[in-house]
Amino acid sequence: MTAEAVRQTGGAAQAAAPLLTVNNIEVIYDHVILVLKGVSLAVPDGGIVALLGANGAGKTTTLKAVSNLLRAERGEVTKGSIEAMGERIDSLSSNELVRRGIIQVMEGRHCFEHLTVEENLMTGAYTRRDGRAAIAQSLEKVYHYFPRLRERRTSQAGYTSGGEQQMTAIGRALMANPKMILLDEPSMGLAPQLVEEIFEIVSDLNKQEKVSFLLAEQNTMVALRYAEYGYILENGRVVMDGDAASLRENEDVKEFYLGLASGGRKSFRDVKHYRRRKRWL
Repeated sequence: MTAEAVRQTGGAAQAAAPLLTVNNIEVIYDHVILVLKGVSLAVPDGGIVALLGANGAGKTTTLKAVSNLLRAERGEVTKGSIEAMGERIDSLSSNELVRRGIIQVMEGRHCFEHLTVEENLMTGAYTRRDGRAAIAQSLEKVYHYFPRLRERRTSQAGYTSGGEQQMTAIGRALMANPKMILLDEPSMGLAPQLVEEIFEIVSDLNKQEKVSFLLAEQNTMVALRYAEYGYILENGRVVMDGDAASLRENEDVKEFYLGLASGGRKSFRDVKHYRRRKRWL
């Protein structure tokens, strides 16, 4: 979807000018493997956009294309363009993107296990040049949104729980004063109660700190409850997009991603051949 199309959609969040625009990109690994095939999306300034799909659909690759982390995995964007705040960013290095306020929180709760929670958080401020007082203020802000991290600030990160490690990873991104966070599978491996807590904090950060989020998530039910707009990826293509409310009510989405069907529970034989019945394929 182009930036112009995003501006014309009915949702209030989508009416804002796009902070990020991905235009018809293709991604190839090892000069041979085509992973993304003409993916287009937009994230409005101050919005939460969900990137949905099964494992292997291309969600993480899309985020890494935006944050320019593909080169470390022998991948590259071969077609299309990526713009943020009105400027092309696909040729910038990852550290330059961090300085511009685009931060990726990687899948899998990556922390420096041998450092304390607070030391992990402080690494997020490495690129900042606005002084110790401003950094200390940001640290207090992180502790305000994640009070559990204040309690565990002297604990070695490798010995904290999965939920605390995910909070540490998001808090570390906040320390860089982001304009947008690319959040990859925040619910992975977490108990449902913790998933709700993480998403509530994401919602608060969006509303109160005006941080935009591009959220890659397999948990479609939770993601569509907190996002304003969503894109569904399959086999490296965007097969459906729309505001979150319309996607939640779409019969195909309800059946194939939420496990719900208007005609009652399907048999295994029906589910096994579901791809034949998808309206978008």
